[in-house]
Amino acid sequence: MASRSCVNLLDLAAELPDIPETPISLPRVMTVSGIISDGSASNDGDTDSASSIIRERKILVANMLPLNAQKDSVTGKWCFSLDKDSLLLQLKDGFSPDTEVIYVGSLKVEIEPSEQDDISQRLMDEHNCLPTFIPQDMYTKFYHGFCKKQLWPLFHYMLPMFPDHGDRFDRQLFQAYVSANKIFADRVMEVANPEDDYIWIQDYHLMILPTFLRKRYHRVKLGFFLHSPFPSSEIYRTLPVRSEILKGLLNCDLIGFQTFDYARHFLSCCSRMLGLDYESKRGHIGLDYYGRTVFIKILPVGIHLGRLESVLNLQSTFEKVKEIREKFQGQKIILGVDDMDIFKGISLKFLAFEHLLEFHPQTQGKVVLIQIINPARSSGKDVQEAIRETYSAAKKINKTYGYPGYEPVVLIDRHVARYEKSAYYAMADCCIVNAVRDGMNLVPYKYIVCRQGSPGIIQAVGADEYSPRTSMLVVSEFIGCSPSLSGAIRVNPWDTESVAEAMTVAIYMSESEKQLRHEKHYRYVSSHHVGYWARSFMQDLERASKDHYNNRCWGIGLGLNFRVIALSPSFRKLSVDYIASSYKRTSRRAIFLDYDGTIIPQNSIIKTPSPEVIKLLNSLCSDPKNTIFIVSGRARTSLDEWFSPCERLGLAAEHGYFVRWKKDSDWESLTADHDWKQVVEPVMKLYTEATDGSSIESKESALVWHFQDADPDFGSCQSKELLDHLENVLANEPAVVKRGQHIVEVKPQGVTKGSVAEKVLSSLMNSGSSPDFVMCIGDDRSDEDMFESITSIVSSPSLPSAPEIFACTVGQKPSKAKYYLDDTTDVLRLLRGLAIASTPKPWHTTPFQVAFDGAY
Repeated sequence: MASRSCVNLLDLAAELPDIPETPISLPRVMTVSGIISDGSASNDGDTDSASSIIRERKILVANMLPLNAQKDSVTGKWCFSLDKDSLLLQLKDGFSPDTEVIYVGSLKVEIEPSEQDDISQRLMDEHNCLPTFIPQDMYTKFYHGFCKKQLWPLFHYMLPMFPDHGDRFDRQLFQAYVSANKIFADRVMEVANPEDDYIWIQDYHLMILPTFLRKRYHRVKLGFFLHSPFPSSEIYRTLPVRSEILKGLLNCDLIGFQTFDYARHFLSCCSRMLGLDYESKRGHIGLDYYGRTVFIKILPVGIHLGRLESVLNLQSTFEKVKEIREKFQGQKIILGVDDMDIFKGISLKFLAFEHLLEFHPQTQGKVVLIQIINPARSSGKDVQEAIRETYSAAKKINKTYGYPGYEPVVLIDRHVARYEKSAYYAMADCCIVNAVRDGMNLVPYKYIVCRQGSPGIIQAVGADEYSPRTSMLVVSEFIGCSPSLSGAIRVNPWDTESVAEAMTVAIYMSESEKQLRHEKHYRYVSSHHVGYWARSFMQDLERASKDHYNNRCWGIGLGLNFRVIALSPSFRKLSVDYIASSYKRTSRRAIFLDYDGTIIPQNSIIKTPSPEVIKLLNSLCSDPKNTIFIVSGRARTSLDEWFSPCERLGLAAEHGYFVRWKKDSDWESLTADHDWKQVVEPVMKLYTEATDGSSIESKESALVWHFQDADPDFGSCQSKELLDHLENVLANEPAVVKRGQHIVEVKPQGVTKGSVAEKVLSSLMNSGSSPDFVMCIGDDRSDEDMFESITSIVSSPSLPSAPEIFACTVGQKPSKAKYYLDDTTDVLRLLRGLAIASTPKPWHTTPFQVAFDGAY
C-alpha cells in the first residue's frame, strides 16, 4: 500500500491545550441520514463528562498531511515530525485558541498494510492527523495522472492540441481521481460530527470530495478553496467531466478563489454549462443552487509573518547576507525564485534580461539576475524541455555579456534553505515574478517582508536602523497576487521588451518612490497574513452555513450528479389525492394557471396548447362550481386564438393588462399612458443591434427585450446595462422596468399577475360568491405576485370563512408558494385528477375561468 504527498499541511499539536485523546473511530453512530446520535443509549459512564469538553472543531482536508516522515535504519520504526514550513500549518493563527483542528490527508511515504492501523492511531494521538492510505497504482493515476497531467495543465490554459503537447483525457485516470476522493471522504466520515464541525477542503486534488460528503451529510458545513487559477469557460468547457467537477464544487457552502478573475470564470462556467445565475447579496456573491445559496469568496492567501521574521533573526541568515553583500558589491541584484515548470516563465525572464543588457549597455557589469530554482513538483518531457531552455538561455547570456569577475545570470538549481532564500530576498534590489499563469505565488510577499528586515539584517548590510526601507516588484499580470500589489510594476511576461524596460525602471527608480511603494506593500502584507485569510474564510463559512437547520433538505441525483435541495419546512409537494379531497368538498372554486413552464415545457418549440390541454380545460370549465382564470404574459391575440375552443375559459393577457371573463365577453383593459414607448423602443433597438441573438417583442401594453439566444454572459451583462439605462430615462414616466428570465420588460405601472388575482377574487366576493377553494400554479418570478396576492386577499376579515389555499410553484426552488410540482407533466396529472373529481352539471351560474401565465 502506498500513501503519498507533495505539500505539507498543518501542525497544531505543540500549541493545543491538553485534551483527551481522540480515537480513530469516534463513539458516534449514524442512526438517521445526516444525524449522529449523542451516545445517550450507551452504558459508558464517561458519556456526560465527555460531552462537557466538546469544543469547536475544524477538519482540514488536503492532498497531504503536514508531516515529514523518516524510517529509523536501526529499529525500522517510522518517525514523524511536523513540517514547520507548511502554509496550511499556519492556519491555526486564524482560529480561536480553544479550537480543535483535525487534518486529513496522505503521507509522503509508503506504509505497509500491517502498520497502517498503528500509524493512524499514533498520528491521531500525537498530531491530530488522520492519514488516507491510497493504493500506489491508484495514487499514481490520481495525482501524477489526472491531477498533474490533465487538471493542472488545463487550469493553466494548456490544451493537449497534439499528442506530444500534453496528455489527452483518459477516463481511467478520472476514475482513479473519483476513487481517491471517495477514500478521502471515508476518512473524513470517521471523525466528522456533521452537526458541529466545519470541514475545509484545499485545492484541485479534491474537487468532487464535496459530493461524497454532502451525499452522506446533507447539512454538512463545507468550504473549499482553490489555490490554482480557474480557467475561462472556453478552456474549461473542453474537459469531458466538466459538469461533474462543477457540481462537486457546488455541493460546498463556500468556494474561495485567489482573484475575482478566477471567480468570474467559475461563475461563467456555471452559467453557460448549468444555467445558474448569480447575484450579489449584501456584498457577497451567491449562486442559488436548488434552494441552497453557494457563496463565492475572493481573497488571496497570505504568509506567516512570525515564521518568516524568525528566520530573518537567525545567525545563519546574517552571515549569508554578509556573504551576498561582499560577493555582489557594487551591483544591483534582480532576484527570481520559481519552481521549475513551464508556467513560471523563467526562459521569458532570461530573454527580457538579455534585452536589458543589449539595449542598456550601462547595466552590463552593474546588474545581475540571480535565479533560484525550486525542485520540479512533477516530471515529464515538458519539465525537461523547460530545464534545457533555461540552462541554454543562461549560458548564452553569460557567454555574450559576461567576463571574468562578472556573471550576468547566476543560476542556483539546488535545494536552498529558508535562511539562504531569506538572505537573497533581503539583499535583492528588485524581485521579478514572471509566470505566464499562476495561482498562489507568495514570493512577492516574502520579498516585501524580508526587505523590511530585522535589526540583525540591518546591521549585517551596514545600514542605519532608522533609514527608510525600500523594495521594487515586477510581477506578471497573470499571477494571483498581482491585483493585491498595486505598487508593483505589472507586466505581460510574453512582451519581453516591456519586461526589460520594467526591470530597468525598477533598478533606477528614485529611493523616495521605492520607499513609498514598499510602505504600501508592507502595510498590505502585514495585515493580510495567513491568519487573516483563514479567519476571514472561516467567518464566511459560518455565515454561509448558519441556515442549514432552518430548511428541509433531501438529496436527488445519482453518482456525481448528486445534489441537495433545501427548502422551507412548510414547502412540500402537492399530492393529487390531497388536493382532490379538498376539491370535492368545496363548492366555490377559483383556479389560476400559468402557461409557459406550467402547462407546456418552457423550452418547447411548439407553443400552442396540445389537444389534451384543451380537453382538460374544457372538462374543468364544465363544472359550474369552478371559476378558472388564465393569466399570461403573452399577447391577447395569441391567447384568443389558442384557446378559442374553450368557451368558458377566462383569459388575462400581458400580465393582466387585458382581461376577458369568457369567450363571448369583451376584453377589459387598464387605462394607461403609452407615450413612454417612444422613449423605450429606440433604446432597446440600440441594445438589440449591439447584442447578437437578442430581439424585441412589441405588445399592446409592453415592450420586451429578449436575450435567450444571445451569449449567456454578454446577454446578462447587456440586460443589466439596459435595465439601468431604462430606469434612468423612465424616471418620470408611468412605467416600470422588470428583469426576468432572459428578458427585460417595460410595462405600465400597476400591471402584475397579482392584480389579476385580486380583481377576480374581489369580483367573486362582491357578487356573494366568495370562494372556499383557491388554487394558483405558476413557475417564474411573475407568478410570485399571484401567490402573494391570493394569500393576502383571502385572509381578509370580510370573508365569512377562510378558503383552502393551494399556491403551487413548478420546480423545487425557493418560493412564496407553499407547495410545488416537479414539472409540466405533474401539472397535467394534477389537472387530470381534478377533472375526474369534477361533477359536470348543466351550466347555469358561475362562469368557468382559467388563468394562464406566460413564461415572462
